[in-house]
Parts: sequence; structure tokens; C-alpha cells
Amino acid sequence: METRRIGSLTVSVVGLGCNNFGGRIDEEATSAVVDAAIEHGITLFDTADVYGGAGRSEELLGAALGTRRDDVVVATKLGMPMGEGKAGANPDYVRAACEDSLRRLGTDHIDLYQLHAPDPTVPIVDTLGAFTELVQAGKVLEIGCSNFTPDQITEAAAASADNGLSRFVSVQNELSLLRHRGIDELVAACERHELEILPYFPLASGMLTGKYDRGQPPPAGTRLAGMPLERLEKALSDRAFDRVEALSAFAAAHGHTLLELAMSWLAGIPRMGSVIAGATTPEQVRQNAAAVCWELTADQRAEVERAMGS
Repeated sequence: METRRIGSLTVSVVGLGCNNFGGRIDEEATSAVVDAAIEHGITLFDTADVYGGAGRSEELLGAALGTRRDDVVVATKLGMPMGEGKAGANPDYVRAACEDSLRRLGTDHIDLYQLHAPDPTVPIVDTLGAFTELVQAGKVLEIGCSNFTPDQITEAAAASADNGLSRFVSVQNELSLLRHRGIDELVAACERHELEILPYFPLASGMLTGKYDRGQPPPAGTRLAGMPLERLEKALSDRAFDRVEALSAFAAAHGHTLLELAMSWLAGIPRMGSVIAGATTPEQVRQNAAAVCWELTADQRAEVERAMGS
């Protein structure tokens, strides 16, 4: 599989999102998914302390990797609520959260440690100071951010440069053929400050795999089945299906599937580090790993943008 660079790290162009571990799938299924990912050349495993509830995803990932830990890149996140007093980006909490993640993952270092969301109550320079301490101690190799706007990326980059602190090398935001508002501004900020993009929900919770039908409720066990009604109605709106059908027709006309279009379009975006896709079965892993197979031309990308309703 093609590899790319995120700071000093080398990662596969397709990564595995581990948010299903401990939630939608148990320990046995997690091990099967991790095994399949490694078999198909995936080296980036992205989790978070909050995934699976009470750190369960980290625990299951660490156990599933076992002695293969040093053969892969482990990314995790902090900042979402983990209990009373356990949230945000306060320096003391950053240090404590890192220790908790290291223990759950069963490792002595985190390859990519990410702030899961901005914390408006803490100056970014203070958070970066704590991250820098972790990097200097060898507990973290690189740091990244998630759900940051272009302006917040710029603010963080300036704080790092002005104070001699470690800098964010990646930004993990929602991005897909159905969720792409502000992409030009995001790419421009990443170009200026040398960050790589890690898109989450690249398949729009399954909308870009063809698993949902217009006018029908989502199948039991799917991600959208557990979504609140208001968000579900938006996700399964006629406008969304219009776009999915147009994109599917475009892919078919060029001899590809909608999944291949969704993954390959993302892979072709400037500053794209790794397309992080979740999976609950080895077959889904295989399909995702094989989907980045289409290098779209400039004309084809323009046609896709028209189909997206850009």
C-alpha cells in the first residue's frame, strides 16, 4: 500500500479508525479487524480515550496489536469528557490523560497524540507546552489537533513558532464527498503551516457505501441506526440521496464503485495524510484498503465537484 508522511511518521494512505472497538464490536471482533488491517497493509490505527467508553477502544487495540505494536503507528486523542474533571486541554490534564492512554494501550509511547477538540478555556500555548513536555520525555512522537478551524490552526502554529514549542503536524476533521464545506480554506491553512489532513467519517457513516436506501430506515446495527432523529433525517434526506446517486452514477460510468470514488477522491486532496475509515468486519477492512485505486484527473475531479453540489 502507498505510504505518506505525517511529520516524522510514515503511514499507510488508508488508516483504520478504531471508534467501533468496545462499542459496536467486542474483543474477538476487534482482533479480527486489526489482523485484517495489518494483513492488507494498513499501518495507521487511530483511536481516542473516549472511544468504546472509559478507554475500552484503547485497551482492545493494545491487546489486539500485542507484539506487533512497533510495526504500526498508533494515534490517539484526548480532550472529550471522560468523567468528572477529566476533559479539555488543561496542561495537568494533558499529562494525566497521556499516562492513562499509555497504560490502556500497553505501550511506552504514542506515535501521534491529538487534541480531540479546541478548548476555549485554555490558551493554546499552555496546551502546546504540555504536549512539548511529553515529546521531550519520549512519551509522544508527534502531536496533532482535531476539529480545528483554519484560524485555530494558524493560531496554534504561531504559538508553536513564537515559543519554541512542538507543533501540530496533522488535523483530523470530518471530510467526505458529502461533508466538504470549507475544504479549500482547510487545505490552504495546512499548506501554509505544513499539517497533513486526516479525514474522519470519510464514508459519511456508510452513506457512501450504498448500505442505505431512500425512504427506508437504516438497517439495525449500522452507525446511522443509533443517530438522534433530527440528525438522521438530515443524513437520509432526499438531497443527500440525490447526491449519492449522482456520485454513484459517475463512478459506475468510469468503471468504479462509489466506495472507490469516495476513498480515492479524498486521497487526491493536497496535504492528505491518511484516509481513516472504520470497520466492523475483516471484509470491510479489505474493501477499504483496496478502494484507493483511482487517480482522478483534474477534469474528473471537477465533474465530481459538480455532482457534490459544490
